[in-house]
Amino acid sequence: MSDSIFTKIIKGEIPCHKIYEDELSLSFLTIRPVQPGHTLVVAKKQIDHIWDLSDEDYQAVMAASKKVARRMKDVLGVKRIGVKIIGEEVPHAHVHLVPFNTLEEFDQIPRTVPDEELAEMAKKLAF
Repeated sequence: MSDSIFTKIIKGEIPCHKIYEDELSLSFLTIRPVQPGHTLVVAKKQIDHIWDLSDEDYQAVMAASKKVARRMKDVLGVKRIGVKIIGEEVPHAHVHLVPFNTLEEFDQIPRTVPDEELAEMAKKLAF
């Protein structure tokens, strides 16, 4: 299997707006957010389906998701951080964390955001 775009990001071949990283996962802002702060939590090991991750990698992604979601909720002041596991666009296990206050906000269509806007958001959320 060739490297996914997420593997290229993990390897540093493609830049990202990193929020959090540990030895098994990487969290960064998506370039097409549903809401400002929409973050991806990616397994560092390239496995297509999240359910095929080893228990260790799955637990690492979920623990990172919890940690990042708590940070997002505190920094952004939203009521909820929604979780989406879609698995269609990129063949690399990942979780979407979407900050929102209403269901309408959570269900918005993703939009492209200027890099400067993403950089500002990353500064707020990074730890």
